[in-house]
Amino acid sequence: MLSRVAENIYWMARYLERAEDTARLLSVTSHLLLDLPRSTKLGWAEIIAITGNDALFDELYPTRDEASVLTFMCGDRRYSGSILSSLAAARENLRTTRDVIPREIWEEVNQLYLSVKEQVGSGITPRRRDAFLGRVIRSCQTVNGLIEGILSYTQVRSFLMLGRQLERADMTTRIIDVRSANLLPRSDEDLKPFETLQWMSVLKSLTGYQMYRQHVRLRIRGPDVLSFLLQDRLFPRSVACCMERLANALQTLPRHELALQEVETCRQNLSKPDVALLAAEPDELHAFVDEIQIDFDELHAAISQTYFASPEQLQGSS
Repeated sequence: MLSRVAENIYWMARYLERAEDTARLLSVTSHLLLDLPRSTKLGWAEIIAITGNDALFDELYPTRDEASVLTFMCGDRRYSGSILSSLAAARENLRTTRDVIPREIWEEVNQLYLSVKEQVGSGITPRRRDAFLGRVIRSCQTVNGLIEGILSYTQVRSFLMLGRQLERADMTTRIIDVRSANLLPRSDEDLKPFETLQWMSVLKSLTGYQMYRQHVRLRIRGPDVLSFLLQDRLFPRSVACCMERLANALQTLPRHELALQEVETCRQNLSKPDVALLAAEPDELHAFVDEIQIDFDELHAAISQTYFASPEQLQGSS
């Protein structure tokens, strides 16, 4: 496979996963804030922190209110991680690889992009927001279902899996990082009365609430949620499971030694600490998540160096 084609497939999968995860995050946050008292500190500003684009947002918008955050996250083309920008990038990468991707996948992504573009243009009101986000999530799930059902087990699927799993793991750690800083008490006196509800939203942001209750079989507690989302090997959106699936995809490709070594480093770092103990120290947890995200950057660089252009060239296009 040409490196250009492989790179486009990889980024198509990343952008599609990014659009779905962003829609999930906005939907769950919207419902969570309805259940919390107005005096709570958790709000729409935390969404911007999760993306890591505080400087860009503050440059474009005067305040981090609901309307501004939703506009930025859903339809601002100046932000490459917005739902519209992500779908546009996924569509463009898919358009250039249509000869190796089934037509049904292209049609679904193209239709979703056109629908989102139209809705963003006419404005996403609070009344229409749930329907808009639900459409994005369902269509992305449809694409993933089409990939599973009709795409042969070739290198095309392998590069799709690399992009999807790395993006999914990255979003999981971002949500844990920012939400944990707000949820974990600095001392016993700081324990928030709505802590369980907020941790539930973390699970729901990653569609993990029901599976957590089945696997863990305990009431929702911060340490258990962190262990589940970081180290559980059975839940598809946990970091450990993403890394395992990514390693499996790499092993189907030639010259995988460098990238696979980075995956193993990440897996070892995930298994070393006692996450339950980290949950008692927000600063330590933040440092731990930073290390994992550095592992992701190095893994991406290894994949790029092995299969695509140089990391410098790739950075300019992403």
